[in-house]
Amino acid sequence: MSAGEWAGLIAALALVLLVVLLAVPLLKLGRTLDETTLTIRQVREQSAPILGQAQTTIAQVNSNLERVDDITGNAANVSSNVAALTSVVAATVGSPLIKVAAFSYGVRSATRKRREGQAIAEAAARDKASRRERRAARRAA
Repeated sequence: MSAGEWAGLIAALALVLLVVLLAVPLLKLGRTLDETTLTIRQVREQSAPILGQAQTTIAQVNSNLERVDDITGNAANVSSNVAALTSVVAATVGSPLIKVAAFSYGVRSATRKRREGQAIAEAAARDKASRRERRAARRAA
């Protein structure tokens, strides 16, 4: 064998070794791509029921929100009716109550002034009687 043949043989072996070294990562990459494809398929298969359940849940939530909306509307109607009823009661009962309160205040004031007047009149009568007694005592003495 000549030196050229040896060089060709070494070059061929180097090429085979290079192909083998490159084949290992390519095989690993192929397995990784297969696993990725399998995982994506499984996720797609499992996500369909989850999305169906989510759609059902959202439909139920929407129906409950409609009920809550109806309840809120009814509560608003009740509060406006209560406000109107309060206004009617205030207009109907309020004015007579104010009049009764004013009348009772007037009666209390008049009664108090009458009592004060009677007390002043009694005190004046006592003073007048005591002055008369003193005058009568001076005249008699």
